[in-house]
Amino acid sequence: MTATKLAIVGVGKIARDQHIPAIAADPAFELAATVSGSGGVEGVENFATVDALLEARPDVTALSLCMPPVPRFAAAFAAIANGRHVMLEKPPGATVAEVLTLDGLARQTGVSLFATWHSRYAAGVEPAREWLADKPIRRVRVDWKEDVRKWHPGQAWIWQPGGLGVFDPGINALSILTEIMPLPLHLSGAELTFPENRETPIAADLTFTGPDGIDATAGFDWRQEGGEIWQIEVETDQGTLRLESGGARLTIDGTDRPLEDDGEYPGLYRRFATLLADGGSDVDLAPLIHVADAFMLGRRVTTDAFHD
Repeated sequence: MTATKLAIVGVGKIARDQHIPAIAADPAFELAATVSGSGGVEGVENFATVDALLEARPDVTALSLCMPPVPRFAAAFAAIANGRHVMLEKPPGATVAEVLTLDGLARQTGVSLFATWHSRYAAGVEPAREWLADKPIRRVRVDWKEDVRKWHPGQAWIWQPGGLGVFDPGINALSILTEIMPLPLHLSGAELTFPENRETPIAADLTFTGPDGIDATAGFDWRQEGGEIWQIEVETDQGTLRLESGGARLTIDGTDRPLEDDGEYPGLYRRFATLLADGGSDVDLAPLIHVADAFMLGRRVTTDAFHD
């Protein structure tokens, strides 16, 4: 099998920590180029812009876009219009509309578009989905709390419009929730807490509505100290399921379920390789729609200024 020549656009922390190791371990892909203004990868040709890459390297047939969401649309549009396959780091865009535009363009040009949700590839997510599939749901509680100073040190873009604020990690929880739930939920209320000196929220409390009066709530907070809390608890009439550690641990009624775990990002690239082989796309906007609804419905609360 000939490896697909792929370029990473945006060589930052997530690319170095996750994408580059996953690509190196996957025989379906070859890291053939990068686009970065702050330094690329040793031994790999780097370009200053996506347009320069597209002009110089017709052999690079796929791009993995790892830059922040606001500038991502222009890069993705240019690549798809040029006939290249595109993989989008989460969230897939700064707005729902622009991702729909990219999806339509990909279908028109016959290329694959993959809007990724890496947390769906945590080891416990698929077993959780399977266990919940035939069970009536009584209650859902999501808690996704971490220290922003640890996970996003000095990253100004997350506090700017389009940066999502606490929904940057919170959308990971929503991507799992929308994957495992056997019934649809829609947002019915939200309270968003903004530091007085920031333009995106540092905390959010969400309420969802679903069939049969289900009780579903979520709490996101970037002020967590003493370790992360990344968990989803689902109470059914046949027991209580809990996903912890971002989906890496699964318990049913307090008993651990054995899991096979080879990492979230290797799973993403296996999925991308399958889409390329089949000529398909995977663009699920459900998590991003929940975030958009939270900003539409959310009551704004102001709190003390936040400083890194």
